[in-house]
Amino acid sequence: MSSVGAGRRSWRRPRRRGSGDGPRLPRGGLGGRRWSPGAANRPRGPGAGPGSPGGRGEAPSSAGDSDRGAGRGEPLPFSSGPRGCRGRGAAGGPAHPRPDEKAQMHLTWLLVGKNEMNDVPFFDIQLPYELAINIFQYLDRKELGRCAQVSKTWKVIAEDEVLWYRLCQQEGHLPDSSISDYSCWKLIFQECRAKEHMLRTNWKNRKGAVSELEHIPDAVLCDVHSHDGVVIAGYTSGDVRVWDTRTWDYVAPFLESEDEEDEPGMQPNVSFVRINSSLAVAAYEDGFLNIWDLRTGKYPVHRFEHDARIQALALSQDDATVATASAFDVVMLSPSEEGYWQIAAEFEVPKLVQYLEIVPETGRYPVAVAAAGDLMYLLKAEDSARTLLYAHGPPVTCLDVSANQVAFGVQGLGWVYEGSKILVYSLEAGRRLLKLGNVLRDFTCVNLSDSPPNLMVSGNMDGRVRIHDLRSGNIALSLSAHQLGVSAVQMDDWKIVSGGEEGLVSVWDYRTNQKLWEVYSGHPVQHISFSSHSLITANVPYQTVMRNVDLDSFTTHRRHRGLIRAYEFAVDQLAFQSPLPVCRSSCDAMATHYYDLALAFPYNHV
Repeated sequence: MSSVGAGRRSWRRPRRRGSGDGPRLPRGGLGGRRWSPGAANRPRGPGAGPGSPGGRGEAPSSAGDSDRGAGRGEPLPFSSGPRGCRGRGAAGGPAHPRPDEKAQMHLTWLLVGKNEMNDVPFFDIQLPYELAINIFQYLDRKELGRCAQVSKTWKVIAEDEVLWYRLCQQEGHLPDSSISDYSCWKLIFQECRAKEHMLRTNWKNRKGAVSELEHIPDAVLCDVHSHDGVVIAGYTSGDVRVWDTRTWDYVAPFLESEDEEDEPGMQPNVSFVRINSSLAVAAYEDGFLNIWDLRTGKYPVHRFEHDARIQALALSQDDATVATASAFDVVMLSPSEEGYWQIAAEFEVPKLVQYLEIVPETGRYPVAVAAAGDLMYLLKAEDSARTLLYAHGPPVTCLDVSANQVAFGVQGLGWVYEGSKILVYSLEAGRRLLKLGNVLRDFTCVNLSDSPPNLMVSGNMDGRVRIHDLRSGNIALSLSAHQLGVSAVQMDDWKIVSGGEEGLVSVWDYRTNQKLWEVYSGHPVQHISFSSHSLITANVPYQTVMRNVDLDSFTTHRRHRGLIRAYEFAVDQLAFQSPLPVCRSSCDAMATHYYDLALAFPYNHV
């Protein structure tokens, strides 16, 4: 074992000490075995000892060979330096590697050179700041967070105010603000998302404040409408009241009539009420129409009279346009440039109009959609044109419009293949786009304008709430929500709020197909409107004729007059805004959150 054993003993060079950031190669390099240029010429016989010419203990033949690879101050991975004196053949000349081994050596050098701690970093790209912002604007919040962890330069770009302001606008946070309103939009974005999460949790757990809007003792509720938290209600006494639930002003003022001889409570019944951001409209049983400007006062700015009872009323949510249907006439009213109200257009239809809606975002000239029996008309005020969209089919049962589409339900023929359907028409092309559903019972309500893109929600007489996919024309989800027919429904990106004729208001998480909570009242739910932080419901009796009014029997009278409820899920407004602050506890008692109770410690604020 003397010379042969010593010649065949494997010699391993110690690992090179570096920064540790570069890639670590396997023991044998990329090929799994350590390559030596002199391995091919090294003698394998027994005479190859430490002192033999081709052995591992051979001394370097020249100083030039020993200094090879030392110019960079560190040994090369595969250099033929003085350690072991590799790279010499048996004859003492340099041994050239094979082509495949040479390519493997170059690849190893390439991998070793990709080290960010060297003089040439991996991210050595200089771009103008504006160009980098334009590239980063296509990233979402998670991707911006990952980019901020790359380097300090990337962190500065990823936290630019323009990027986070654009994210706030895209997700609907602070839509009316400008970029100069806040100094740190990333922090504002985080606060908005935290508030959104808190509101969603309160919605699911029914954690919030609920209040019943003040009623008129000797009158029955006739109609209710709301817009952006402002509620309007009409009564059998002819009174019209407005509440602003955004400021918790529950002492609502009366909107007075123009006639001085009309004493309070002596006017005819209110048929319809509508409201938007600036106007309030009420239609009466005798054919009169009152229009109030909410910014100027409680007296009407215009009064219009029809010869017959008003059967349908519509108010634009974008501008000051009112449409009424009485007998066989449809009238559009709008103010002139000087501010005087005038008739913008007047149409005549062959049948009585049951449903009337104004198309939003039509510009200067209003456009309305009217349903009269089995006829559907598109009414344009620009040239007083009347376009027939739908005719000679089953009667229309419900109607809703968006900026470019109209959806309405039609009755079925009572058998499976010709059931009740929802037809979707294009307002621009005037043709049918989709035919949705095929059920036995009639559709009672449809909501297209408030639904997410490519989705629509509807209610049916069978008590089911359905979500329709407008891209495929299929029913995406069907919920058994009510015992009787569905009278009102609305949805957003994760929940559905529906009201039934039995008086039940239900809240559903349609992503999990789970009912979150429900509230009951004795009258059919006629109106539902919710936002991210509030919910307004109205239970309107079918019979508006007053029962025997007995002021001594307060509970009996209350059961027949209707109810308006306002829910607020923003926690920061609940502690000090309550009808009875002494009975509003601030303790976080989880057992009371699910029952709207806050009386665990009722006197902790006293």
